[in-house]
Amino acid sequence: MSDHSTHFEASGGGLVLTNAILLYANQAPRHLKACGASSIDTAAFASIHAVELGGDGPPTIAAGSPLTRAHLRQWSQALGRTAQPELLPEHVLVAHPDMLAWWVPAEVRPAHFALSDPPADLHALAARTTLPVPYPPHLLIATRHGLGVYALPANERPGAETPVLHSPILNVFADGRLCWGNIPKPRALSIASIPAYESALFDSWSTHPNPGQDRTIRGKGGLVRLWDDLAARARAGFR
Repeated sequence: MSDHSTHFEASGGGLVLTNAILLYANQAPRHLKACGASSIDTAAFASIHAVELGGDGPPTIAAGSPLTRAHLRQWSQALGRTAQPELLPEHVLVAHPDMLAWWVPAEVRPAHFALSDPPADLHALAARTTLPVPYPPHLLIATRHGLGVYALPANERPGAETPVLHSPILNVFADGRLCWGNIPKPRALSIASIPAYESALFDSWSTHPNPGQDRTIRGKGGLVRLWDDLAARARAGFR
């Protein structure tokens, strides 16, 4: 069992007031609402100001400068990273512009093995092959930096206190990071991209344990012989 953590770009302290944008226009006729109609043909000006937060007093709008297109692009990009409201599927734990976390129940599924240096006396994995094998439940955490792959102790939706385990899947580093190699990376970080992340993990060829990965299990032969035994015996569960 390991203590893993995932870092993502969002700030953990919440949103803080940093800037104010002031809009100026020629005084509109009184019968027009303050918000105005976009079709009003009038001169306008905008300025951007830093907001000073001092002690227990109210925020103060500092001196500003003209609002430029560069300012608009910067803030448009920042606002575009705001998570849009959506209904989350049961298996999704976190959906954020910088992190996506979900769990995959235990399942028997086809696995692809093409071992680069197979040990002697393998029963099922001596040659390049695709065989059904049982996978334990997994927690997957996708960020803009990669994919974290962790096994779960029980076949149920994990909570905040659920411990994570080393994944037995080959091509995964001991700290949980997937070794991408030449696997195509999904371009989006959204719920719609979950099948692409799962395909990158479960549908790619397993070639070798990553450095340190064999030390995550007990027993002789390491992970390769474990998967060989599971495949040869046609086990229905990972045990």
